[in-house]
Amino acid sequence: MGDLNGYFIVGFCAMIVTLIATPIVRSFAKKRNWVAVPDERKVHTVATPDVGGIAMFAGVVVALGLAWQMDRFSPLFRGNSEPRGILLAALLILVIGVIDDVRELSAPARVLATVGAAMILVQSGVTMFYFRVPFFGVIQLSSDWVPIVTVVWLLGMVQAINLIDGLDGLAAGIVAIGSTAFFIYSFHLSDLGLLSEPNIGPLIAVITIGVCVGFLPYNFNGASIFMGDGGAYLLGLLVAVSTSVVGGRADPTTQAFSGQTYFFLAPLVIPIIILGVPIFDVAFAIVRRVSKRQGFSEADKGHLHHRLINLGHGPRRAVAILWLWTALLSALVLYPVFNKSATNFAPFGLVALVLFLYTVLHPDLERPAKDDSTSLSE
Repeated sequence: MGDLNGYFIVGFCAMIVTLIATPIVRSFAKKRNWVAVPDERKVHTVATPDVGGIAMFAGVVVALGLAWQMDRFSPLFRGNSEPRGILLAALLILVIGVIDDVRELSAPARVLATVGAAMILVQSGVTMFYFRVPFFGVIQLSSDWVPIVTVVWLLGMVQAINLIDGLDGLAAGIVAIGSTAFFIYSFHLSDLGLLSEPNIGPLIAVITIGVCVGFLPYNFNGASIFMGDGGAYLLGLLVAVSTSVVGGRADPTTQAFSGQTYFFLAPLVIPIIILGVPIFDVAFAIVRRVSKRQGFSEADKGHLHHRLINLGHGPRRAVAILWLWTALLSALVLYPVFNKSATNFAPFGLVALVLFLYTVLHPDLERPAKDDSTSLSE
């Protein structure tokens, strides 16, 4: 389905459109006073527009429209309800997120909207068919379980991206790195004929990369605009879609990877590893809030990025560290995928040890984090 040139063109289109649309959205948001006001949880000192998700959505729409016009992607659009369903679900979750950015919605309302987006995906056929669970074999999803699994997967991915969106450029960078790794993985599966076709997963992954890269110049440290809940929800939905239609549709009976560790025979586990940083942050937040008897929607300063700041890392360094962890996890996944005889993971362990020591015992530990004056976003 498609080729690298085609995917590159679509991803590049998503990047350029987002790059152009973001300052327009920023200017519009300032006029409408759609801004995040500094408070005790945030480090940014000036009111900053927080509806960057609108620009990201523009990138998604135009990139999908371009792919629709390209002959190489025609099997994805001809008689296929999935692209329309993805756009409708993305629009719904974006609108809810932007409303929450502008005037705050209750947690039940946000969850209900996410469930609604999941139901649109289900009705459009954007679902898993089956997946392999390590040590338990292949699970075929019945029609009764498809909606439940889709809702849980979407809620998990949306919450993971939303919670990690706490420093300038952090969420966009992690999603860009993770989606790049997942695109490489899914394209490799497709090239080997192990992916049910036509499969929209690789296309959504490359569009996700494009919108993140296009948004980062305005969102990195010293951000002039935040993606807000609208952008985080949108990225969560795009990640959920690309991972579910690849991980839940890859041939579960293949012996193509028989020389590899069994763990890597489960395609649905791949995105969980790649997105290990935000997923761990969600799991840690749940444990933390349950132990303190706090509500799940109650904000706190116990997330990974907050802890890195407390250790003495400035915002830029904290972002770089979490990007590096995501890149390391991505490399760990891709190494055995492309090297069937891979048995030596010691280099990854060594790199992880060095990165861990730097994270915890960096040379400037005693220095107060006073440079990197900008911002914790929402």
